[in-house]
Amino acid sequence: MSDPILLRFVKSVEDVSELPPTPAEVTVIGRSNVGKSSLINAMTRRKDLARTSKRPGRTQLLNLFKVDAEGGGSVVDCPGYGYARASARSRLQWMEMIEVYLLHRANLVMAMVLVDGEVGPTSLDLDMLDWLRDNLVPHTVVATKIDKVRSSRVARRRRELAKKCLLEVDDVVWTSVTKNVGIDRLRDLMRLWLGT
Repeated sequence: MSDPILLRFVKSVEDVSELPPTPAEVTVIGRSNVGKSSLINAMTRRKDLARTSKRPGRTQLLNLFKVDAEGGGSVVDCPGYGYARASARSRLQWMEMIEVYLLHRANLVMAMVLVDGEVGPTSLDLDMLDWLRDNLVPHTVVATKIDKVRSSRVARRRRELAKKCLLEVDDVVWTSVTKNVGIDRLRDLMRLWLGT
């Protein structure tokens, strides 16, 4: 088991211009309730660093975490997209905030796009992946909740999910927070991306 990523919460902001400069940054994006905060907590081996909730739409700001390691860097947890109970105006504002952040954040080195491994990529996930490719934003697909797929269907689900994302199976990082699957690989990738 690899050492946890050491993060500390710095601030929540509505605008990318309010974020402090950083030598390198990784962001976490995905549909509401896909497990962004839980994954951040798993990588740090802390239960309460990023606030989790059973209610989708909890994260509504850009939440910045500083890496406490040589080389520094930071991680940003973005609002989830597709939260149906929020007003149309709120959903539009969140998407605009995310797009401005992804296009204009200096030293953004990787966007981790979280996709529900049980449900598979939704149309919103596929739209986001298309947008990232069109705008040349470096990204990695991370499939969450893979433990919820029946063992007899895992291989098929992996092939289907990767194909829909236009990727090879090995290009996707397969994770489960509850079973600690793929967390070490993700920590290693995070250190590589951030240069720590």
